[in-house]
Amino acid sequence: MRIAIIGTRGIPANYGGFETFAEELSKRLVARGHDVTVYCRSHYVDRSLREYNGVRLIVLPTLRYKYLDTVIHSLLSMLHAVRRRFDCVLVCNAANSPLIPILEWTGTPVAVNVDGLERHRKKWNALGRLYYSLGEKASLWFASRVVTDARVIRDYYKERYRADTTLIAYGAEVARASAPTALRRYGLAGEDYVLYVSRLEPENNAALVIEAFRQLKTEHKLLIVGDAPYAAKYKEHLSTLAAGDERISFPGAIYGADKRVLEQNAAAYIHATEVGGTHPALIEAMGAGNCCLVYDTPENREVAGDAGIYYSDADGLADRLSSVLSDHQTVEKYRRLAEERVRAHYNWEVVTDEYERLFDELTSE
Repeated sequence: MRIAIIGTRGIPANYGGFETFAEELSKRLVARGHDVTVYCRSHYVDRSLREYNGVRLIVLPTLRYKYLDTVIHSLLSMLHAVRRRFDCVLVCNAANSPLIPILEWTGTPVAVNVDGLERHRKKWNALGRLYYSLGEKASLWFASRVVTDARVIRDYYKERYRADTTLIAYGAEVARASAPTALRRYGLAGEDYVLYVSRLEPENNAALVIEAFRQLKTEHKLLIVGDAPYAAKYKEHLSTLAAGDERISFPGAIYGADKRVLEQNAAAYIHATEVGGTHPALIEAMGAGNCCLVYDTPENREVAGDAGIYYSDADGLADRLSSVLSDHQTVEKYRRLAEERVRAHYNWEVVTDEYERLFDELTSE
């Protein structure tokens, strides 16, 4: 099949979950003999890059403005895709759903992965939240198939819109390997730090994590890994919260091999996101064999199950983190549970099987 993926920032992944998803899915589809194209944004992917791991790349411009970046790029991508006559297209993000008729009305079947409940994110003003609400409805109006990646999100669409969706989970690789040499560039030795990875936006609660960590009397370090393109004031706020505590560092956004090294060698991992569906960072941390301390939401419990240690505020996190850092036996127990859960529920090859089956159904309808 000739398949296109539209709506991410592109690959190789250098931003967030959708980008990692596009990279992992597309390269596996290519390995299975499909012709896959990923549309990329020019301020994330080099315009001269035409192929990556066998995946065709089409790099197009957009407007670098929070409220228009995604939609303008997806509009240009869909107009370009019309001429290519793909067998089917996977659109990522419900914000792009109002544009789906560009493809559907020219005969191209479209599946949309709606992501989580984006309209609940604090970064959006009233207009942004209204648009995301429209995007949810447009997904159901226009797409050939709507994909959700968590039961909580599937149930939301069922209860709010009385609509059935196709549930396909996110994936992660399972591996934990010591890499002391690679850690030296970050001033680390291995298991001497606690790791947090997320976009630095308010609902991802990096501030809560910093507040909790500052309560601890420990020689462990805290790495706040991540960035956000339109959150300068919030990042300044985080720096202010961490000021004076040399244990806390902000190395920025890290991807690829370095990110995996950090995930696989942490003493513990903190997941603090409260909005969305399945959070890729949590699954990846579990696959890396981490003892995961998890913000208590229905979505996060769905992913972590009995492999997570849960908290709901800064004091609770501080208490649980203090216990974890002084109890290696508990850490090893939860590391084992995390790896087992990813193997059972979040396998990339199984995820690819399900998308391949979906695309086959779309091209046969």
